[in-house]
Amino acid sequence: MKRIAILISNAGTGTNLQAIIDGVNSGKINGRIAVVISDKEDAVGLEYARKYCIPTEINQEKEKLLLLLKKYNIDIAVLAGWRQFLTDGLIGAYQNRILNLHPGLIPDTIDGVVKNPDGTNGLWNKKMFTDKALQNFLDNKATYAGSSVHIITYETDFGPVLGRCFEKVLSRDSVESLYARLKNKENQLYVDVLVKLCSSDCQKLKEES
Repeated sequence: MKRIAILISNAGTGTNLQAIIDGVNSGKINGRIAVVISDKEDAVGLEYARKYCIPTEINQEKEKLLLLLKKYNIDIAVLAGWRQFLTDGLIGAYQNRILNLHPGLIPDTIDGVVKNPDGTNGLWNKKMFTDKALQNFLDNKATYAGSSVHIITYETDFGPVLGRCFEKVLSRDSVESLYARLKNKENQLYVDVLVKLCSSDCQKLKEES
């Protein structure tokens, strides 16, 4: 059974964390959430974790995160709204074992493009956080918004993609209305990826993606 760490911040709403907790508790995800780590003391997700008696930690120094993951003997680290910079040492030590959900459509190659369901080009939104990324979909009159779960690498917002989700953009959409629909698909996407990941290994999952 995989030991999972969920890394959160006060920037998120905790919905990905709750979805993963539900996936574990239902038996869909063959893993255990060993710890929820936040870089801020006021993160909403900390209350979610405490409700289910999941250990929590506050990590405000990026250099100490690797030691904290080792303390809990973590197999997979899942970023769910995490804003703190990851050191190269951490990425190297947990190569192919750190997952992130990016609010854009990450291509499979550095010069590639993801196609939306209607054949138009999807937007990568590289180096954009959620609100800015969603506004970018609207500003560019994209037909679809989308998000990607990928493995963290040394390249910003790029790495092997384990799954993507799409949400059609409506003419009346605001950032809030678009995100309200997209985040439901993001929640399910993270669970689906972890279901596969916890029943196989990263290499097998990458080959299937």
